[in-house]
Amino acid sequence: QVQLVESGGGLVQAGGSLRLTCAASGRTFNSYRMGWSRQAPGKEREFVGHISWTGGSTFYADSVKGRFTISRDNAKNTVYLQMNSLKPEDTAVYYCAAGPSGRKYEYWGQGTQVTVSS
Repeated sequence: QVQLVESGGGLVQAGGSLRLTCAASGRTFNSYRMGWSRQAPGKEREFVGHISWTGGSTFYADSVKGRFTISRDNAKNTVYLQMNSLKPEDTAVYYCAAGPSGRKYEYWGQGTQVTVSS
């Protein structure tokens, strides 16, 4: 079992930055791929990006590429989502997820709200 808790969301002006944190519990965290997704009001959940279990490989959606960075600290069981140059369209609830590489995510956090004002 892996439990995930996101934090770091809030209100920020367009062009600003936020760093989200996903704290994980469970001994298998270090072997899991970790991902971030988001869901805006009235829209489907959207993939943001993921990071391999080693941290050596990342992948991002085109909508955030070059602005968002995912990193992880396996010693702290923590994954980060650094968001720069935020836009109003980045407003959403952000979720982190964990799962085996190449398979569906098995665990999800409760989400943290990010609101970007214009």
